[in-house]
Amino acid sequence: MEKNTITVFKGDGIGPEITDAVLKILDAAGAGLEYEIFRVGAAEYEENGALIPEAGFASFEKNRVLLKSPITTPLGTGFRSLNVMLRKKYDLYANMRPARSNSAVKTPFENVDIVMFRENTEDLYAGVETQVDQDTAHSIKIITRKCSERIIRAAFGYAQKNGRKKVTCVHKANIMKISDGLFRDIFYEVSKEYPQVQAEDKIVDNVAMQLVMQPQKFDVIVTENLYGDILSDLTSGLIGGLGLLPSSNMGEDFAMFEAVHGSAPDIAGKGIANPTAFLWSACMMLEHLGKQETAVKIRRAVDEVLRQGTALTPDLGGTAGTKEYTEEIIRQL
Repeated sequence: MEKNTITVFKGDGIGPEITDAVLKILDAAGAGLEYEIFRVGAAEYEENGALIPEAGFASFEKNRVLLKSPITTPLGTGFRSLNVMLRKKYDLYANMRPARSNSAVKTPFENVDIVMFRENTEDLYAGVETQVDQDTAHSIKIITRKCSERIIRAAFGYAQKNGRKKVTCVHKANIMKISDGLFRDIFYEVSKEYPQVQAEDKIVDNVAMQLVMQPQKFDVIVTENLYGDILSDLTSGLIGGLGLLPSSNMGEDFAMFEAVHGSAPDIAGKGIANPTAFLWSACMMLEHLGKQETAVKIRRAVDEVLRQGTALTPDLGGTAGTKEYTEEIIRQL
């Protein structure tokens, strides 16, 4: 099997724990990977004055594939989110977050299978803000044809390739008629290139309601940055929480794979963190690298551990620790 070198950011909080677990499983599955590992986040900043070491950037720019665990951004220091910075710096415009029910994880919702495509580089997250006066602040919402077209085309391309039947455009064009109106108009322009895929649009607040009433109505969703951030957390709740939601961030030249959840400092070091979302993100990375068989093998092992239910972490209703859960997945492999 071809060896691939990837960059790994260990992050902080539970980041180092779940990183160690995932790399152990990847090695046990015979993924054929070599790692360049860097500590990033608040602890790195306190010690060396940089949230990400320069060598970490250089490694990602060389390897073009990054597996990134949760990072704590220091509060009150003027830093914006490191996630936002990485997405903009490397133009990782397509954020894909698949939410799929697992029969072993009981929730009030069944047969959820939603893939969220979130534009990752503009909208309100562009961070163009002005303090007009002491009592007034402005934040500029930016929507462009270039960024809208490429995320919408990514969603339709995925639907076509994977036999998905419908793409739903989520917007608020009834209020933001120019900016969200542009996004909606471009959606229908691009949809004409994919006549075999049904195209529809819905207003974001309506979608929030429908997702918790009839989530099975949704297939692929494409939306702007802020709406996608909020709604993907909602879809994670449908399947059992953020600990089960993987994420990829794709650009033309670079790819970053990460868990959606935060660094959870309240449980850091307790050995109870759930590495599943990060592991499934690593499976998306394996598929990107052409290692589909290994990804399938790992997913099957995780599904079996979840089905058996004897080695689950506390957030999944079990009493096992990260180590026990990891070892059980490796045993299944």
